[in-house]
Amino acid sequence: MRNVMQRWLLGVVRLVVGARGRYASTPPSAQQTIYFANHSSHVDTLAILAALPPDLRTSVRPAAARDYWDASPMRRFIANRVLGVVYVTRKGEGEDPLQLVREALASGWSIIIFPEGTRSQTGEIGPFKSGLYWLSHEFPEVKLVPVHLSDLMRAMPKGKLLPVPINCSVSFGDAVPGAAQLDKEAFLTTARDAVIKLQNSVRG
Repeated sequence: MRNVMQRWLLGVVRLVVGARGRYASTPPSAQQTIYFANHSSHVDTLAILAALPPDLRTSVRPAAARDYWDASPMRRFIANRVLGVVYVTRKGEGEDPLQLVREALASGWSIIIFPEGTRSQTGEIGPFKSGLYWLSHEFPEVKLVPVHLSDLMRAMPKGKLLPVPINCSVSFGDAVPGAAQLDKEAFLTTARDAVIKLQNSVRG
């Protein structure tokens, strides 16, 4: 049921915002992966899923904030029954915010994550929080693939309920070194720079 509803919803997303996939020298593969991306709208997760090949999509789950997606019956339905969201808790909610993400990775799922932790209001990519580093440190065998989403902020500005038809693209880069090869600051800088590189290639 989830796959049927997801295919329908992603078809609507492709129709409205395009969500064309652009790949670097190495396209996405079946290897377990953490896809990490810039964050600018609530369509971001759907755009990444829509841009992935269908045979890979079934093994990918997005990590998303519990306080947003569990806030209403409709959001909860989409998160649980359509997207298969792995909930992330905000700081101050009294538990490890990434515990469910760790459990999903341990079970073999690939994950979509937004390391900025919040949506950008300017289109610029903010500093990455340390969660991506700790996940890579704990799961060194999982590939890390940068993703850049272009024009999604214009397609669905903050506060809007429905997306505006705009042709957006989803750029997948080559895998970056894991946390075992770099200290935390160097790793986070390298990961962020990989997304910025994709952003510059789209702008150029």
